[in-house]
Amino acid sequence: MPPSAPPYSLPPVVVWFRDDQRLADNPALEYAIATGHPVVCVYVHDPAPQNTRPPGAAGRWWLHESLHALNATLIALGGELTVLHGSESQTIEAFAVAIGAIKVCWNRRYSASQRETDIAIKTALKERGIAVFTFNGHLLREPWTVATRDGRPFQVFGAYWRAARHEYSPEAPRPGPQRIDFFPVPENVAVAARVKNLSALALQPRTPDWAGGLRETWQCGEQAGWTQLDDFLANALTRYASGRDVPAMQATSRLSPYLRFGNLSARQVWHAVLSAARAAHHCGNGRSASTASSSVDKFLDELGWREFSYYLLYHCAPLHQVNFKRQFDTMPWRADATDLRAWQRGRTGYPLVDAGMRELWHTGWMHNRVRMVTASFLVKHLLIDWREGETWFWDTLVDADDASNPANWQWVAGSGADAAPYFRIFNPVLQGQKFDPQGAYVRRWVPELARLPNGCVHAPWLAQPAQLALASVRLGQDYPLPVVPHQQARERALKAMGRVTSTSF
Repeated sequence: MPPSAPPYSLPPVVVWFRDDQRLADNPALEYAIATGHPVVCVYVHDPAPQNTRPPGAAGRWWLHESLHALNATLIALGGELTVLHGSESQTIEAFAVAIGAIKVCWNRRYSASQRETDIAIKTALKERGIAVFTFNGHLLREPWTVATRDGRPFQVFGAYWRAARHEYSPEAPRPGPQRIDFFPVPENVAVAARVKNLSALALQPRTPDWAGGLRETWQCGEQAGWTQLDDFLANALTRYASGRDVPAMQATSRLSPYLRFGNLSARQVWHAVLSAARAAHHCGNGRSASTASSSVDKFLDELGWREFSYYLLYHCAPLHQVNFKRQFDTMPWRADATDLRAWQRGRTGYPLVDAGMRELWHTGWMHNRVRMVTASFLVKHLLIDWREGETWFWDTLVDADDASNPANWQWVAGSGADAAPYFRIFNPVLQGQKFDPQGAYVRRWVPELARLPNGCVHAPWLAQPAQLALASVRLGQDYPLPVVPHQQARERALKAMGRVTSTSF
């Protein structure tokens, strides 16, 4: 042990927190505690990670709040979170050596670049005589444990999910520790890399402070995740299947950011949902039990899509950069900054699209049905490269991750695994009329249209002059005209995508 460290009976074990910012069901932390050695809890903020993207602006906001909550939980147990700043490859090794660590533990990551980084760190630590132990703390199943009969990766969700669930049940989640024996890190260890205050990481916006809507919408961290999960189970799970496509209805879980940052584990959510389903079955009548069962199955399938996205991330080229179907490399995308900006600002002239984009900007989140409609609009109505949309969502979503965000964009674009057919082009007017028939969602997020009648709130350009005047709407001034007519956009998209599919598939 270096002379700067205080005397301690046993050398410490370092737990490196990454996308697993919780204490319960955290196998790396559980293992470290079980060794009987004192524990050091560490987070490394790498502002410029090699070959990977740093979090977007909304993700950085959540990261700050999540780390603050994690630190508060550790303080309540008598310790703290040691935050380091710098290259992961250099910082974690230097810190472990400086405190005389005997082991370093972490939960695994799955992109190729992240795995390369972790392998390099593991090799460097072992050369220093420091053992490394890694665990699955993020998924229900590791990507390499599911394959076709001839050992190849699945490319279709249905087949993958059947195989992933066949004779398999995720392990029961483990409770959080009641006590942790913390190792007191000397103040003079890793001075250059150590951060005394989270604010020094500059993760939150300052001038201008655009995060007011995020603060109004979210509580972050492990305890907040459980509050959200409990609320979903009590108030929305039984109507999830029937209501999940209605953006004005509170029928979705809103658990995605908690899963993204590991405030909750997939195992915790899985077993909590099944437990709630069993309780509903015992207490409800036959019809309500059947409804609950349908909702549970649908929700578990959505967890399956998350698993499938990480499966693709593990097996494929970088999802946010490379078309899964390389035939789409020849797609004749349009480079139109004006149309892109109109989409980003929620000024396309299509109310459902604009409502979704404004909800995203204000809250850092968007309803799933509306995500599909807004993504389809950018890719197919505007014929703008899906990567532009993925990048915007990466920066503005609190739940954007390396797997689901690009996988979902590629699904909509038609270039991804198990993707929507290229000829599926959502009509935003019909989508609004079907899933927001009273216009409640549009009226909330596009208030300039709030006084229009239901019959034209999703297509204000079809309103009579008297209706517009009564609603105080001047098209082209208070609210824009459509950036492109739907039928024209559809024909243009089909022509462009038809050229790709006819020559490449």
